[in-house]
Amino acid sequence: MSAISIAAAAPARLAEHYQRVRTQTVHLCRTLQPEDTVVQSMPDASPSKWHLGHTTWFFEQFVLGHDTAYRPLHPSWRFLFNSYYQSVGPMHGRAARGLLSRPTWAEVLAYRARIDERMQALLARNDDSELRDRVVLGLQHEQQHQELLLTDIKHLFSLNPEEPVYDAALPKPPAGTATEMAYVRGREGRVEIGHSGAGFAYDNELPRHSQWLHPHALAVRPVSNAEYREFIRDGGYRTPTLWLAEGWTSVQERGWQHPLYWAHDLQSELTLGGRRELDPHAPVCHVSYYEADAFARWSGARLPTEAEWESMAAEQGSPDGNFQESGWLHPRADAEGVGMRQLFGDVWEWTSSAYLGYPGFRASPGALGEYNGKFMCEQWVLRGGSCATPGDHIRASYRNFFHPADRWQFMGLRLGRET
Repeated sequence: MSAISIAAAAPARLAEHYQRVRTQTVHLCRTLQPEDTVVQSMPDASPSKWHLGHTTWFFEQFVLGHDTAYRPLHPSWRFLFNSYYQSVGPMHGRAARGLLSRPTWAEVLAYRARIDERMQALLARNDDSELRDRVVLGLQHEQQHQELLLTDIKHLFSLNPEEPVYDAALPKPPAGTATEMAYVRGREGRVEIGHSGAGFAYDNELPRHSQWLHPHALAVRPVSNAEYREFIRDGGYRTPTLWLAEGWTSVQERGWQHPLYWAHDLQSELTLGGRRELDPHAPVCHVSYYEADAFARWSGARLPTEAEWESMAAEQGSPDGNFQESGWLHPRADAEGVGMRQLFGDVWEWTSSAYLGYPGFRASPGALGEYNGKFMCEQWVLRGGSCATPGDHIRASYRNFFHPADRWQFMGLRLGRET
């Protein structure tokens, strides 16, 4: 990961932003019991307690620890809460994070509080631009984990026969109507994509470069639950010719019959607010790349490339949509309007683009450059953010990436086609 310089950010403003992000992470755990925070539902998910410990370790390791005279609070926790940073040192096995009954939830919260005190003291006395870049990077990293915390606890609760509810007080998204599917022509010829200008960006959004777009159009909104339900009823999960070979294997081996969290009768779904009636007009979510690709083929369409998606999104201005701050933590139905809608928020949208480095990409030097580049293999790009993404965390150039069979994130799709 890498940060674009934020030299314009005043120290006091950064300290305030730091506290807001860190407080929000703990706030997201307000409904959990200590027992909830320990369990790991699968190797790809992490316990809530580990998320809180790891994001704190990040600031201790890469900001406070940037001073060679610094001594860590709990030296052994450098091993427990390291994630992927091989150059920093060894780490506890990813699939075994749920075995860490100790340190306790209370001890992790106390660790966060003590590191926050040290961080605020550092921010108050240090106006170094490199330090600020590292702090911003850490906050962006923590916002990623806020979303993961929500999706991981949702997956964990879904495996409990009692179907625990994360927050029964979550309001339902407002009603809406998915307008008739229509398409908007995208730009053609040479376009520029990748991050530009001031502000934060990860290194995988760089360098800005040219791509050539052939005549195409993108759907004005994401695919809805009702549309995806028709795909199911038409035998979509029983028709091998609609699927990529590995996708069909996943359907057979994993017993997929519908999106993750849908009931078998296709009438309800598990949400962070409990089991609720399926809103036919809301964007379908929790579908894999394989499912998105099969639906697109069934529809006589395809998935957009990430260059097509970014070119269209860049014309929309500042990202606006249903993000974590909306308070629903679930996709909402399309709000009637003109032109492209719901490009940002609601659901991450699968693209047909493999996750690779842009022409001229170079991972940032040192341990902080170890995160993005080494995952550029066998993963696919998603764009736009979701209902669990913090609103100030997203931008048109943001590249998320997951394996094609993954679907526990808020993943949906938007159709594209040639024109």
